[in-house]
Amino acid sequence: MTETGAETGTGAEAGTGSGAETGAGAEPQSVPAARDRRVLRAVGRWSTALLLCLGLGAGTAYGIGSMEREDVPGLATDDDGRWTYSKLSLPALPKGSPRPFSQQSDAGIHHADLRKLLLPAPEGARQDKKLTGGWTTREQFLSEYAEEARPRIRLALTEYAVRHVAARGWTMPDGTASRIYLLRFNHADTALRFAYEGPGSYDNSDAGQPLKGTLPLKEDVTWDTLGGMPGVSAYPFLEPGDGGATHTRQAYVHAGDTLALLVQEKKGGAAAVPFHQTLVLQSQLLS
Repeated sequence: MTETGAETGTGAEAGTGSGAETGAGAEPQSVPAARDRRVLRAVGRWSTALLLCLGLGAGTAYGIGSMEREDVPGLATDDDGRWTYSKLSLPALPKGSPRPFSQQSDAGIHHADLRKLLLPAPEGARQDKKLTGGWTTREQFLSEYAEEARPRIRLALTEYAVRHVAARGWTMPDGTASRIYLLRFNHADTALRFAYEGPGSYDNSDAGQPLKGTLPLKEDVTWDTLGGMPGVSAYPFLEPGDGGATHTRQAYVHAGDTLALLVQEKKGGAAAVPFHQTLVLQSQLLS
């Protein structure tokens, strides 16, 4: 979010020993040249092996992140704070429509119903009465941001012609409130332009335009990466300290023609584990 190529020559080399003799009349093979070739082949094999291991490691991390706890050895007994979600599956696509990041879709278009790409609420959650997993308005999306940030974001929503906005929200028994918005545009480039000119030029250290009632959010240094989800980028942030009365975590996910906003907040501190879990699962649905 490495493809490797290996030279696998199988022919045996003649005269590789330091005292090898050639047939009569033939010039002796250069020992330094042969040694150099062996060194280059060894380096190539070790480089390929290293890259392969790194690729397997990233794939393994992604696989573990997507498993249920009981599927991962060593994680079945201790409660690490993750929430319990129902089994997730990607929605069916209209006949003949490609996946968003296939070779047939260079624009990163999600052809599935945007509402079906929203992460469902976990077990035990109380559904938000306004954000029920259906369509919502631009104004509802804008309400997440500070008053002074809304004119800029409203203008960008119009300029880049957002096509649909879907949202879901819920509150867990411990008081953690979550809200997810999905915004769909007509092209991956359009979604990216909106992200930079609307919510802000966010990167790994600055969340851009402020959310309502929060301190400036900073980089979430505990986040690793999505790894293994080509075409999907996640940018998580959090309030420094305990954030006052309510502590907030926020993330943007850019996935082709769709931009996601994820907000989690809790009095006394929003925990990292369920936030990262929710971020990974929502990203998977957009991959």
